[in-house]
Amino acid sequence: MKINHLGIATKGIDEALKFWANALGLENVHTEVVEDQKVRVAMLPIGESRVELLEPTSDDSPISKFLEKRGGGIHHIAVDVDDIEVALARLKENGARLIDETPRIGAEGCLVAFVHPAATGGVLLELVQTPKNN
Repeated sequence: MKINHLGIATKGIDEALKFWANALGLENVHTEVVEDQKVRVAMLPIGESRVELLEPTSDDSPISKFLEKRGGGIHHIAVDVDDIEVALARLKENGARLIDETPRIGAEGCLVAFVHPAATGGVLLELVQTPKNN
Protein backbone atom coordinates (compact mmCIF):
# COMPACT_ATOMS: atom_id res chain seq x y z
CA MET A 1 0.00 0.00 0.00
CA LYS A 2 1.22 3.50 -0.76
CA ILE A 3 -0.07 7.05 -0.66
CA ASN A 4 -1.69 7.94 -3.98
CA HIS A 5 -2.15 11.62 -3.17
CA LEU A 6 -2.80 14.25 -0.53
CA GLY A 7 -5.99 16.18 -1.24
CA ILE A 8 -5.72 19.89 -0.45
CA ALA A 9 -8.84 22.07 -0.36
CA THR A 10 -8.39 25.46 -2.03
CA LYS A 11 -10.70 28.33 -2.86
CA GLY A 12 -9.11 28.38 -6.31
CA ILE A 13 -6.61 26.15 -8.09
CA ASP A 14 -5.11 29.00 -10.10
CA GLU A 15 -4.23 30.88 -6.92
CA ALA A 16 -2.92 27.71 -5.22
CA LEU A 17 -0.69 26.96 -8.21
CA LYS A 18 1.21 30.19 -7.52
CA PHE A 19 2.77 28.29 -4.61
CA TRP A 20 2.67 24.61 -5.60
CA ALA A 21 3.79 25.06 -9.22
CA ASN A 22 5.48 28.44 -9.45
CA ALA A 23 7.22 28.73 -6.07
CA LEU A 24 7.76 25.04 -5.26
CA GLY A 25 8.29 23.92 -8.84
CA LEU A 26 5.80 21.04 -9.07
CA GLU A 27 4.25 20.38 -12.49
CA ASN A 28 0.49 20.37 -12.94
CA VAL A 29 0.15 17.24 -15.08
CA HIS A 30 -3.62 16.86 -15.07
CA THR A 31 -6.66 19.05 -14.43
CA GLU A 32 -10.29 17.97 -14.65
CA VAL A 33 -13.74 18.56 -13.24
CA VAL A 34 -15.25 15.63 -11.33
CA GLU A 35 -18.95 16.40 -11.77
CA ASP A 36 -20.11 13.83 -9.20
CA GLN A 37 -18.09 15.54 -6.47
CA LYS A 38 -18.67 19.10 -7.76
CA VAL A 39 -14.95 19.73 -7.72
CA ARG A 40 -12.15 20.74 -10.06
CA VAL A 41 -8.87 18.95 -9.40
CA ALA A 42 -5.25 19.48 -10.40
CA MET A 43 -2.65 16.73 -9.98
CA LEU A 44 0.96 17.58 -9.20
CA PRO A 45 3.41 14.66 -8.85
CA ILE A 46 5.83 14.76 -5.94
CA GLY A 47 8.04 11.69 -5.53
CA GLU A 48 5.95 8.53 -5.81
CA SER A 49 2.82 10.41 -4.77
CA ARG A 50 0.92 13.52 -5.84
CA VAL A 51 -0.62 16.65 -4.44
CA GLU A 52 -4.26 16.97 -5.53
CA LEU A 53 -5.54 20.53 -5.40
CA LEU A 54 -9.31 20.66 -4.94
CA GLU A 55 -11.49 23.61 -5.93
CA PRO A 56 -15.28 23.59 -5.45
CA THR A 57 -17.40 24.08 -8.56
CA SER A 58 -20.59 24.86 -6.63
CA ASP A 59 -21.70 26.13 -3.24
CA ASP A 60 -22.99 22.68 -2.25
CA SER A 61 -19.73 20.90 -3.06
CA PRO A 62 -18.18 18.90 -0.22
CA ILE A 63 -15.09 21.09 -0.69
CA SER A 64 -17.18 24.27 -0.28
CA LYS A 65 -18.51 22.91 3.00
CA PHE A 66 -15.00 21.98 4.13
CA LEU A 67 -13.66 25.45 3.29
CA GLU A 68 -16.52 27.10 5.19
CA LYS A 69 -15.83 25.05 8.33
CA ARG A 70 -12.06 24.78 8.30
CA GLY A 71 -10.58 26.96 5.59
CA GLY A 72 -8.04 25.67 3.09
CA GLY A 73 -5.66 22.85 3.86
CA ILE A 74 -5.35 19.09 3.86
CA HIS A 75 -8.75 17.60 3.09
CA HIS A 76 -7.89 13.90 2.77
CA ILE A 77 -5.21 11.27 2.32
CA ALA A 78 -5.66 8.81 -0.52
CA VAL A 79 -4.11 5.34 -0.57
CA ASP A 80 -3.78 2.92 -3.47
CA VAL A 81 -5.52 -0.41 -3.15
CA ASP A 82 -5.33 -3.33 -5.58
CA ASP A 83 -9.00 -4.29 -5.19
CA ILE A 84 -11.30 -1.62 -3.77
CA GLU A 85 -14.20 -4.05 -3.25
CA VAL A 86 -12.01 -6.30 -1.09
CA ALA A 87 -10.66 -3.30 0.83
CA LEU A 88 -14.17 -1.98 1.51
CA ALA A 89 -15.38 -5.43 2.64
CA ARG A 90 -12.43 -5.76 5.03
CA LEU A 91 -13.04 -2.30 6.49
CA LYS A 92 -16.75 -3.03 6.92
CA GLU A 93 -16.03 -6.40 8.57
CA ASN A 94 -13.78 -4.57 11.02
CA GLY A 95 -16.50 -2.07 11.91
CA ALA A 96 -15.07 0.94 10.06
CA ARG A 97 -17.60 3.65 9.28
CA LEU A 98 -17.72 4.12 5.51
CA ILE A 99 -18.93 7.14 3.58
CA ASP A 100 -19.06 5.03 0.41
CA GLU A 101 -20.21 1.43 0.71
CA THR A 102 -19.59 0.96 -3.01
CA PRO A 103 -16.91 2.59 -5.15
CA ARG A 104 -17.58 5.41 -7.59
CA ILE A 105 -15.64 6.96 -10.44
CA GLY A 106 -13.19 9.66 -9.36
CA ALA A 107 -10.49 11.72 -11.06
CA GLU A 108 -8.60 10.10 -13.93
CA GLY A 109 -11.19 7.30 -14.13
CA CYS A 110 -10.08 5.70 -10.86
CA LEU A 111 -12.50 3.83 -8.62
CA VAL A 112 -12.69 5.65 -5.28
CA ALA A 113 -14.41 5.30 -1.93
CA PHE A 114 -14.15 7.37 1.23
CA VAL A 115 -13.77 6.18 4.82
CA HIS A 116 -15.29 8.42 7.49
CA PRO A 117 -12.86 10.33 9.74
CA ALA A 118 -14.57 8.77 12.78
CA ALA A 119 -13.04 5.43 11.75
CA THR A 120 -9.51 6.75 11.25
CA GLY A 121 -8.91 9.00 14.23
CA GLY A 122 -9.95 12.17 12.46
CA VAL A 123 -8.56 11.82 8.92
CA LEU A 124 -10.75 11.52 5.83
CA LEU A 125 -9.31 8.54 3.95
CA GLU A 126 -9.84 7.88 0.25
CA LEU A 127 -9.27 4.44 -1.24
CA VAL A 128 -8.13 4.56 -4.87
CA GLN A 129 -8.05 1.72 -7.39
CA THR A 130 -6.25 2.87 -10.51
CA PRO A 131 -7.56 1.51 -13.81
CA LYS A 132 -5.44 -1.42 -15.02
CA ASN A 133 -4.45 0.43 -18.22
CA ASN A 134 -2.79 3.32 -16.28
